[in-house]
Amino acid sequence: MHEMSLAEDALHIIEDAAKKQGFKRVRTVWLEIGKLSCVEQEAMRFCFEAVIRDSVADGARLEIVETPGQGRCSQCGGKFQIATLYDACPKCGSYTMQVIAGDAMRVLELEVE
Repeated sequence: MHEMSLAEDALHIIEDAAKKQGFKRVRTVWLEIGKLSCVEQEAMRFCFEAVIRDSVADGARLEIVETPGQGRCSQCGGKFQIATLYDACPKCGSYTMQVIAGDAMRVLELEVE
């Protein structure tokens, strides 16, 4: 399950921010997860809860913000929202597209003390 390593990476980002900015506790973490990122949200919640124990984020609430997938058609250049990596271009019907958004995960915001 790759969500465990992603949760650990998120914790490293949070701990680095705590060292640089001098906060002692994180109350809420907002994670932005793209619809095309292949991150299962419930698995991420479970893994995040496990990795934050005994850390600066112990007990923090996790808020997930899902972002839609976006693609650009290689044939006509149109930009459009996509639900899966295999959606066709709504303008020309081509399946040759490039993902331009919604395939990543990042720590969006922290509420700290």
